[in-house]
Amino acid sequence: MKTRRKENQSPFDNGPKSGAGIDSVRDVSWPHTNAHVAGSDKPVLITGGCGFIGINLAHRIMSGGQSVLLYDNLSRPGAEKNLRWLRQQHGDLVRIEVADVRDPHALRNAVDRASCIFHFAAQVAVTTSLVDAIHDFNVNAGGTLNLLEAIRAQDDPPPLVFTSTNKVYGGLPDVRLRVANNRYEPEDDTLRAGGIGEDRPLDFHSPYGCSKGTADQYVLDYARTFGLPTAVFRMSCIYGPHQFGNEDQGWVAHFLIRALKREPITLYGDGMQVRDILFIDDLVDAFLLAQANMNNRQVCGRAFNVGGSPANTISLLDLLRMIKALHGERPDVRAGAWRPGDQRYYVSNVAKLSAAVGWAPKVSVREGVGRLYEWLRDYALRPRRRAMSVDAARNSWSEVAHERVSRPARGVRQEAS
Repeated sequence: MKTRRKENQSPFDNGPKSGAGIDSVRDVSWPHTNAHVAGSDKPVLITGGCGFIGINLAHRIMSGGQSVLLYDNLSRPGAEKNLRWLRQQHGDLVRIEVADVRDPHALRNAVDRASCIFHFAAQVAVTTSLVDAIHDFNVNAGGTLNLLEAIRAQDDPPPLVFTSTNKVYGGLPDVRLRVANNRYEPEDDTLRAGGIGEDRPLDFHSPYGCSKGTADQYVLDYARTFGLPTAVFRMSCIYGPHQFGNEDQGWVAHFLIRALKREPITLYGDGMQVRDILFIDDLVDAFLLAQANMNNRQVCGRAFNVGGSPANTISLLDLLRMIKALHGERPDVRAGAWRPGDQRYYVSNVAKLSAAVGWAPKVSVREGVGRLYEWLRDYALRPRRRAMSVDAARNSWSEVAHERVSRPARGVRQEAS
């Protein structure tokens, strides 16, 4: 069995070449002359494809004329709405496999048809992992291993980009912090200016951090041991349209949604926690650049910290002030205790990814939060017709009627953000 891809076989090769920059991937086209897709029209596979990150990536890819296979169990709130929107926008370019990453047979069937893969399906909340750690492990670690084995079984393995998390670095207890302008920041000048780099020792915290960290290491090791074309993104906070954030995950959207609904926000900790936040359009650029450059040794088998960088940081209190400016009133805020594994400060150093593929964030915090606020106000929170059920999605949007589609297990959230 072959385990190493041939040169120049990324389905992005006829778009951006190795070393391609952001401008080229934003206008990427998808001519089907590549050896991996020629004659078969193999779709791009996105696990968790109906979630926030998946739908934005799928929309960009299909806008260039390439079909996408969304592998999702539709259990995440908003997933069916996202799927319906994609279908309205792109018609037959949308293919759907309603299944679970814990089903190795359904996953193998999807991988058999894929030109390249983005793996976003996950249990996404630290709080959920504290309640049911076995479930969390089976989805995040077990599901990723199922996917890697399915890729390894291919004669010509499709390239994989996997979304990990900054939680693999733990609580950063050795990083000495100070308070400035009601925000935590490192005392160390270099760390404050550059952020957390990939040379930071791994220190998995919480069952969620352990399961995602396990998957992170499996993806890197399958590149090293079996020669699979893979890359890992250790992501900070991502936000943007089509994000239906909640108290456990997607905090920027969650704060905005609560404000628009005039509902109280629970602030866990003191609100001075700082994160770098990255607008979804910038993340999609990074995904496409990673796939386009997968033959580059600086990309294949590597892990990258991905976030807004020190140029795009915000505290919880900062966001509340920004919401007041956008919305005309400050949300009602209630105090909550610190939550396990909550980092007081995390900001990504993105220099490694920038050097490898020429990427950098373009959307500022103020612009991005404003765009998300307008999308939520004008689209997401307007009354709409009732969402399609999972069974209706199966009947209407299965790729071919005779194909077996696995029934998803209950309670699995197939999205990362």
